Amino acid sequence: MFTHNRIIRRTARHRQRRRPTLIASLAAWLLCTSSAATYANLLDEVEYGFADNNGVKIHYASVGEGPLVVMIHGFPDYWYSWREQMAGLKDHFQVVAIDQRGYNLSGQPQGVENYAMPHLVADVASVIKHLGRDQATIVGHDWGGAVAWQFAFALPQMTERLIVLNLPHPNGMGREMATNPEQQQNSDYARKFREGSHTDADIMFGGPMNVDTLSGWVSDPEARDLYKAAFAKSDFAGMLNYYKANYPSLPEPGAAPPPAPPQLNMPVLVFHGLQDTALHSDGLNNTWDWIDADTTIVTAPEAGHFVQQDAAELVTQTMRWWLLARLEK
Repeated sequence: MFTHNRIIRRTARHRQRRRPTLIASLAAWLLCTSSAATYANLLDEVEYGFADNNGVKIHYASVGEGPLVVMIHGFPDYWYSWREQMAGLKDHFQVVAIDQRGYNLSGQPQGVENYAMPHLVADVASVIKHLGRDQATIVGHDWGGAVAWQFAFALPQMTERLIVLNLPHPNGMGREMATNPEQQQNSDYARKFREGSHTDADIMFGGPMNVDTLSGWVSDPEARDLYKAAFAKSDFAGMLNYYKANYPSLPEPGAAPPPAPPQLNMPVLVFHGLQDTALHSDGLNNTWDWIDADTTIVTAPEAGHFVQQDAAELVTQTMRWWLLARLEK
């Protein structure tokens, strides 16, 4: 199990060799931080724009000035997922949250091939270049987390720092999918998404895919209305194409493992809500072995998959501390 201040899970499959630089606890941070940053006026402050990636427009919302932080949402979500973090960081950073392709106001190209990972990575690069920057801190959750990892692997020169929420390092994710029956069961929904259609009557966990089922996880009624409006502008087929183009199959018995991604050499911050029923926290183990820089893992015991909202204050204040500490070096 995970304690609040250190990982003690050890198994025969994968024992820890090093401890991460820091693993913060939800309880500790709630004792030492102020109330969560307000985002009531965020919609009045943000500036909107579009970057172009080979004819696909990528919509973004920007607030603040300073070093660039680019935030990438997952499924089913849009840029507003990061409202708490944008409000908490805008006094020191330019925080830019994108709509991934297929979502809200971004381009919605047809065809599974247009949602392959190289296109998603290029979308983020196009935003950074559009803003006149050479690099940024890359932040991603869920599918945005997958894009963030792959962006750092492919374009380390553009990745100043990396922050990933509820999406383990690909090595850890691959290991758990190959050996962990609980993770294999947790991935059933993704295989259904990969093999099914947005028009299937039971595609969304037994129900249809519509603005109500897609926004059902949003607890704030006012935010849910905004989500429904964003999803009404989105392409449901495009949402599922992330799974069809990129979600890995279960490895065949005896099959050679895929090539390992390169070691990372930028600072990495990882968050994980331990109540996540899709991505097992065992995938965090050994993360520090694949990163040749300081590695910080923060767990939120009561948060679920959408940790940036379930534990908004923990995530925002930790990001702020972690980023500011590295600006001072």
